[in-house]
Amino acid sequence: MTLFDKFLGKKNDRISKDEPETKVSEKKKETKEAALKNEPEKKKGFMEKFKKGLSKTRENITGKIDNLVKTSKNLDEEFWEELEEILIQADVGVNTSLELVENIKKSAKKNKINDSSQVIELIRDEIRKLLEYHNVPINISPEKPGIILVVGVNGAGKTTSIGKLAYRYKQQNQKVLLAAADTFRAAAIEQLQVWADRVGADLIKHKEGSDPGAVVYDAIMAAKARDVDVLIIDTAGRLQNKVNLMKEIGKVRNIIQRELPGSSHEVLLVLDATTGQNAISQAKLFKEATGVTGLILSKLDGTAKGGIVLAVTKELEIPVKLVGIGEGIEDLRDFSPGGFAEALFEE
Repeated sequence: MTLFDKFLGKKNDRISKDEPETKVSEKKKETKEAALKNEPEKKKGFMEKFKKGLSKTRENITGKIDNLVKTSKNLDEEFWEELEEILIQADVGVNTSLELVENIKKSAKKNKINDSSQVIELIRDEIRKLLEYHNVPINISPEKPGIILVVGVNGAGKTTSIGKLAYRYKQQNQKVLLAAADTFRAAAIEQLQVWADRVGADLIKHKEGSDPGAVVYDAIMAAKARDVDVLIIDTAGRLQNKVNLMKEIGKVRNIIQRELPGSSHEVLLVLDATTGQNAISQAKLFKEATGVTGLILSKLDGTAKGGIVLAVTKELEIPVKLVGIGEGIEDLRDFSPGGFAEALFEE
């Protein structure tokens, strides 16, 4: 056998060995391309679901605005007063409603609009601008583990939101760990275990009545040892005694800073959208007690009080980061100011 033949044989061997890798690479490429092709459909599907979820709120706000426009030809003081009343009744809040209407009036004057039928577009733009001004997407430390503290009163959908949040990160191929630091309610630990099993995440838990700080410490140690990407911590939702709540959250945050010095973390407050203006008082207390960085607005699909999105964003300057638009495991989504305004004023 000549030297050339030997070389050719080795080359052919190498090609045949590389063949499976090429096929794997092509398969990955095809999967990626298929995912990219499906992305517009997914977004379209989400937008349709979002619009459907806001149907009650849309009827409560834009349905009444449509009637106002049909019965009022001119943009007189009576028109503006009725618009204010519609927004206030839809849980947008008094201060926010007054400011919105004032901005819409200025915009109408600037654009020399006198016909009430042309004001709908101005209302939509002002709502979008208000929400975009305070819009801050969810952001956790890139250093492992990223930490999300979840707070909220019992019944607001806190445990369900944590489960859906864990699923969200699991779908992004992140390693997720849950911590059951709401040790004052046995059902909270059990419910979190159900969600952990469902999404395929580990759960760190102690017995009912245990020290929440000890749970958080063990969870951080486990997260470090297991190379976890995201650690989501459930906390007690007691507002009866704000002092205890502040002490508890303060202790948890001190443990995080001690064990993960310099790390930043999200404190997400879960609010039930169906509670309307009651959500404002809850948010105020939790903001004072826990340093809330963002909101998860649950049950947005089941309420006519979706105007609360505007009230909490403007009056408390807390961005809505995630919204629950259904009971499905994938129905916790990033909040989009443009999407909200579009869904609200869909014809």
